[in-house]
Amino acid sequence: MKSDEDLSRAMEAYADMVRRICFVHLKNKYDTEDIFQNVYLKYLLHEKTFESNEHEKAWFARVTINACKDQLRYLSRRKWVSLEAFGEESVVLDEQSKEILEVVLKLPEKYRNVIYLFYYEEYSAVEIAKILGKKENTIYTWLSRAKEILREKLGGEWS
Repeated sequence: MKSDEDLSRAMEAYADMVRRICFVHLKNKYDTEDIFQNVYLKYLLHEKTFESNEHEKAWFARVTINACKDQLRYLSRRKWVSLEAFGEESVVLDEQSKEILEVVLKLPEKYRNVIYLFYYEEYSAVEIAKILGKKENTIYTWLSRAKEILREKLGGEWS
């Protein structure tokens, strides 16, 4: 079992990422907090050591995504939250950010995951492939398709 110091360090380093992944998947703060607690409980009970900080960060991303998928399967629901409700639960976004967020939240799950990990967590496609357990070319394809959808819906360039 991990020490209090390990838990404090991990929470300081990854709490925001875990919450954002949860919110992108679950779309409400209550389920997000439940999964957040479950992820850190799994961390406390995880007995293996991590090779590096990047390995640990990837572990948190993967465990969080899996926990969110399990939660969605268990509840057999997928409800969308209005942008007004999202704005109440998070920071206030400008109009352009709201529009982008709305389109990203409507992407299929596989595209939403790669867009989040690529743009917000700044993982490379190779690292995302390892996190998601997919082939590198699959990740490149998903990124390309997601960018094309975003281009169509938002207009303009999406790099």
